[in-house]
Amino acid sequence: MDTKTKETAEKRVKEGWIRTAMMIEVLAVSENASKSALEKHIEKLENEEGVIVYKKNFHPVEKVEKPLPNVETGFSCVAEIEIVAKNFDKLVYIVMNYAPSSIEVLEPEKIVLDEGEAQGILNSIADVLHRFAAAGLGGVLIQT
Repeated sequence: MDTKTKETAEKRVKEGWIRTAMMIEVLAVSENASKSALEKHIEKLENEEGVIVYKKNFHPVEKVEKPLPNVETGFSCVAEIEIVAKNFDKLVYIVMNYAPSSIEVLEPEKIVLDEGEAQGILNSIADVLHRFAAAGLGGVLIQT
């Protein structure tokens, strides 16, 4: 990343934005597809409003034997990134829509949510559950 982007990220942290480190992994059927898909995924994240990706490191693509029950060979690519997000609601959105394998909050030490932000987060989670159910991918089971 360029120096200006990192300086902007540091300025935002001082304004209350949240600094995190994430790992995002992609598994595909070809080496090229794996790398290309991950690069596009990170590029899309870089264009999100309220997010600054200030550091990214792409690992070499690795061949994986039997990554899934019906898949003989796959190709995995991992990116380590560091971002700042405007608020916790935006960070939850990123986790739900970009599916990092892991996430570590680096700053601040303590995060305080107001009622509106907490409500926004809960509504975002509810929305994802309803989209999964509508797509036939699952939902919440209730007992009667």
